Amino acid sequence: MLMKSSIIVTTVLFLLHAAPCGSQERIKLRVSSATKTLGYGPLWIASKMGFFERQGLDVDLVVIRASDVGIQALAGGSLEIAGSSADAPIAAVEKGLDLVMVGGIINGLTQSIMAAKKYKTYADLRGATFGAISLTSGVTFALRQVLKVKGLEYPRDYKLLVIGGTPQTYAALTAGQIDAAALSLPVNYAAEEQGFNEIGKFVDVIPNYQLAAFSLKRSWGEKNRPVVTRFSKAMAQTMRWIYQNKQPAVDFLAKEMNLKPDHARRGWEFYTGSRMWHPDGDINLDGLQVVTQIYAEQSQAKGPVSNAVKYVDQSYLKEALKELGSQ
Repeated sequence: MLMKSSIIVTTVLFLLHAAPCGSQERIKLRVSSATKTLGYGPLWIASKMGFFERQGLDVDLVVIRASDVGIQALAGGSLEIAGSSADAPIAAVEKGLDLVMVGGIINGLTQSIMAAKKYKTYADLRGATFGAISLTSGVTFALRQVLKVKGLEYPRDYKLLVIGGTPQTYAALTAGQIDAAALSLPVNYAAEEQGFNEIGKFVDVIPNYQLAAFSLKRSWGEKNRPVVTRFSKAMAQTMRWIYQNKQPAVDFLAKEMNLKPDHARRGWEFYTGSRMWHPDGDINLDGLQVVTQIYAEQSQAKGPVSNAVKYVDQSYLKEALKELGSQ
């Protein structure tokens, strides 16, 4: 009872402190997330615990499965900010679209390849059918690279069946509709408890990687710099709150993402301990360079590999952190 009371007091005090500044004009933003999983959890914390509201933002948060589809919506004007895998805006920029990444969401790979009981090694996966969120972008982009390193080429050695994000692929795996799937932490814990085998962790094959980031139209960002800065401030404050308030964060994520409390706790410990969630919401440029390299290889791009900074504008976050000061 004491623990619950302390959590309630912490939340109430935060919400009182988080009231939006009356001098700020309320700005409506359409923001997407590629999936509703623990990794994207900071977006739901920012939306439902007042961090966006505190910055005078009225955010319409929508899930657009498949990062390439989210980026298409961004380019078409249906969104102001897209939360997606980092490879999707890179591909868009290389096709001539005026997009740029302004912050990080998931700064590494948290997925494990989970497979039915008869599969025990990477070699056993030859001929298997994998569930995927898309054929090319997002987690599938990284999955294909992991399997390639392990000697499996697509489509020669395995099949991809487009099903959806981690919740959907997990359901398909448990129903026997697919043989294997790349499941984000902590859903891989649930799969393991159900008797599925962990073939391997992505991070063991690709240790440095920028999985997901926030993107926007560069021209729109330049015209709306104060708005983007407010968004960056909200996400920085969200990340700081997550790091500083373990139990309230775990409780929120367990309920919002429909996770067992123990799985949510283990997930929080992994994401914060490994800095998969950056404490200020920044991008891992070294990890993004790895994404850029893999993109060049998979797309068979001609010429030298681009520098990752080509796809990033960190000035909004830098301005936001300057305004936040020691808050």
